[in-house]
Amino acid sequence: MTDGQRLGGALAVVTNSGLVEDRIYKAVFEGVMGHRLAPGTRLPESSLCELFKASRSTVRQVLQRLAHDHIVQLRPNRGAVIAVPTPEDTRQIFEARRELEASLLRLAAQRVTKGDIAVLRAKLAKEHQAMHRFDQPAWARLTSGFHLHLAELSGNALLRRYLVEIVSRCSLIIALYETPGNAGCEHEEHEQIVDCLARGDADGAVAIMTAHLNGLEQRIELHLHRPEPSLKELLGL
Repeated sequence: MTDGQRLGGALAVVTNSGLVEDRIYKAVFEGVMGHRLAPGTRLPESSLCELFKASRSTVRQVLQRLAHDHIVQLRPNRGAVIAVPTPEDTRQIFEARRELEASLLRLAAQRVTKGDIAVLRAKLAKEHQAMHRFDQPAWARLTSGFHLHLAELSGNALLRRYLVEIVSRCSLIIALYETPGNAGCEHEEHEQIVDCLARGDADGAVAIMTAHLNGLEQRIELHLHRPEPSLKELLGL
């Protein structure tokens, strides 16, 4: 299978809506969020041009945007690849995410309505369904979307934009370092956060969110510090 065929299967190519630059960006972004595009995946310019019927200059502009948002790495003479976060990146990203999500939650708690709570619970129901049918890409997309929707309820578009970048980088970290079948958020903690918001308990929501993100980071750290298996172990001898 060629790079173009693999890439075409991973990208949710949007047809004729919006500017082509935005369609390419959205397809790559959603491919990362849904764990269809793994860290290190090559993004050949020629394949993107063919898939989106776009010029090479347009594709290069989009790749520059994606690199600016730390979703793609541009490597001299090797082209673009989906970014590969380092352990130090992981530490800094989770540190920033904890602080940012705590602030966003406190703002959301001041504004949330009964209608907002109903929408959040509907999103959790879809998340639960994806989890039980073992649809990992859908689950990854929905769990990330839950956090971004909470940020939207804060009413602060600037802070939400920062979180979009951080969540996309977390998706790369999870795809790279989490063990299969154990990736992503704990559904029950999402439910507890919504319960706190429903009763106006901002401190409780922040405490659960902080523990939630700490748990995710700790699972990743366990994998980071796990010794590499020997060839004998890999061969089952």
